[in-house]
Amino acid sequence: MSDRVKIYVKPNGSVRITGEVDFVDSDGNVIETKENFSLCRCGHSQTKPFCDGAHRAAGFTAE
Repeated sequence: MSDRVKIYVKPNGSVRITGEVDFVDSDGNVIETKENFSLCRCGHSQTKPFCDGAHRAAGFTAE
C-alpha cells in the first residue's frame, strides 16, 4: 500500500474510505472494493454494507 488509508465520517451520511484496504467480512472472506468507497450508516441502503445514497431520502441524521 503506497497511500495511507483515510476514513471520513460524513455528517448525516456515509463513512467514506479512501486508499487501498482489505475489507473482510465476519467469515474472513475478502470483499472486493474499489480504492474509494462508502459504507452505509443509516441502514436503508439496498447495497449494504455499501452506501447507495438512501440516507438522503430516509432523512438520516447522525446522533
